[in-house]
Amino acid sequence: MPDRRIRVLVAKPGLDGHDRGAKVIARALRDAGMEVIYTGLRQTPEMIVSAALQEDVDVIGLSILSGAHNALVPRLMQLLRDKEMSDVIVILGGIVPDADIPQMKEQGVAAVFQPGASLEDIVSTIHRLKDKN
Repeated sequence: MPDRRIRVLVAKPGLDGHDRGAKVIARALRDAGMEVIYTGLRQTPEMIVSAALQEDVDVIGLSILSGAHNALVPRLMQLLRDKEMSDVIVILGGIVPDADIPQMKEQGVAAVFQPGASLEDIVSTIHRLKDKN
């Protein structure tokens, strides 16, 4: 029996209203054979974790362009721990200054993609992280 397709929840937390990039990523992941659930704009960490639990996802991909990653990511990671969902891989894309990347990784984010990251790199990173998990 073939392995189950990787299930990815693509989420836009916070008040950022720009979702074109998230939709492009979602399409690239689908084209790469992954199942993608897109939550839409203005999601709270609680909404994202609830959707991830209900959808039984392997990966949560956060797209944050507002600079609110220092507030949103720690809350989301705590909720995942509270729900005993530490096996869910979290990746982050968007406007994340180089200086903030170590803090995101300390919080448990597996990979951070800044503007200009290639779709191929994102897809291959998800496959690599899933294979390690």
